[in-house]
Amino acid sequence: MRVTGLGHAGLFIESVAGSVLCDPWVNPAFFGSWFPFPDNSDLDWAQYGQTADYLYISHLHRDHFDAENLRRNVRKDVTVLLPAFATNELERELNALGFTNFLRTHSDVPIERDGLRIMITALTGPGDGPIGDSALLLDDGTATLLNQNDAHPLDIPAIRRFGEIDAHFLQFSGAIWWPMVYQLPDSAKKEFAARKRRGQFDRALRYIDAVEAAHVFPTSGPPCFLDEELFEFNGTGRDGESIFTDQREFLEQLAQERPGTSAHLILPGTVAEPERTACKLTHRHTPEEIDHLFGDKREYLRSYARRQQPALDAERASRAPALPPEELLAALKEWWEPLLVRADRICAGVGGTVRLDVDDTPIVIDFPAREVRLWDGERGERCRYTLSTSGDLVATNIARREIDWSNSLLLSLRFTASRVGPYNEFVYVFFKCLSPERIDYVENYYDACDDDGEDILIDGWQVQRRCPHLGADLSRFAVVKGDELTCTLHGWRYDMTTGRCLTADDHDIRATPLR
Repeated sequence: MRVTGLGHAGLFIESVAGSVLCDPWVNPAFFGSWFPFPDNSDLDWAQYGQTADYLYISHLHRDHFDAENLRRNVRKDVTVLLPAFATNELERELNALGFTNFLRTHSDVPIERDGLRIMITALTGPGDGPIGDSALLLDDGTATLLNQNDAHPLDIPAIRRFGEIDAHFLQFSGAIWWPMVYQLPDSAKKEFAARKRRGQFDRALRYIDAVEAAHVFPTSGPPCFLDEELFEFNGTGRDGESIFTDQREFLEQLAQERPGTSAHLILPGTVAEPERTACKLTHRHTPEEIDHLFGDKREYLRSYARRQQPALDAERASRAPALPPEELLAALKEWWEPLLVRADRICAGVGGTVRLDVDDTPIVIDFPAREVRLWDGERGERCRYTLSTSGDLVATNIARREIDWSNSLLLSLRFTASRVGPYNEFVYVFFKCLSPERIDYVENYYDACDDDGEDILIDGWQVQRRCPHLGADLSRFAVVKGDELTCTLHGWRYDMTTGRCLTADDHDIRATPLR
């Protein structure tokens, strides 16, 4: 089995039973904010797209689903390996690009196709990508590969049952806007960023330990930011206030904390040939070029930005003009108020108002009243969350009827935010569910995740088995230190003496100390 790195989560997997093209991303994403690091624009994308037997798109985030690259370079009769998501949005998007040959899978159920064993683990919770993320396993009889990308699967035993993993490709870096966009004191932002980087590393480490693959490859990040407005978000920022750990930094930390782990650097054009006892690695870049990528990163990124300036200019020119305040309010009311009417769980979960400042127009999403209106500044109305962004971005999302603002505005990092109190997941779930199909699915999902009453025993405590956040099995994912329990899947923390969630409101846990 030969695996060619294509940048970010992109892989071209050649096996004795066929080839698989995975998540081929090259064009800037999220309003021109994200670019692959390092630059992969000089790869022969048509060669990979025209020779692949299978196409695998893990999910719809635009650093994985590159519609322009798929349209231009991938043959349309390729067999698409389709995860078993709760909605058929991925299939519809691919079909609109001309793909028609779909191999539909069932989550965690292996299938065999012409000597290639295939299994896709599909994740379908509100926090899993754009209402769906997935991981791919392949076995051609010579090697077994897990392409976890940025999925966070719960069912590790199902993965282990598929077979001993020879090559494990997984996310290790940041892929979120917290804490960079938040209006926080510099010292607080720096501290939160350090915690976030540590949490990302610990999560990757947990999967590495659980899967026990012969070889590990850090992929699915980090992005880089070439627009001057966002340039200081690159890496760990000017003074440690960002979260985008790079490949070399991760590998150095992994060597310190898990010495003996067979982990490898894979860059665009790198070819890996993993076996159980060895892995041959052939880099396209020279050692001096690799040192320049990581050792002189700012200089490298400045040169990269100059090359990509036409793409940045084209993206900015493609945006819709900002709407007048009355048209903006009318458009959002018409779109969002019918969704709020059917979003009982989300509205109860937010439990208050969220302010969206669009240029100089402050708009309020009143979740209890199920209403979109102007902010009542004269009465000093206070909102728990405030998001501020530019009118052209919002107008573009309205014009495109963008149903997932996390997959456009939020991941662009082209906004600022403030909040009073702890994180509230329901705010961001609403912004990624701006269609009746998504709202209805998420509402039903929350209903199904209600605590089933089953308890487990952990380190002297009797605790409910399911995490109140998204139902993770705490017998697998809980870590207890003193009176505090952490669900390591998403890092949610609970004070077991009071049952209070320390990460967000309205997610209390049932816990009783044992004598």
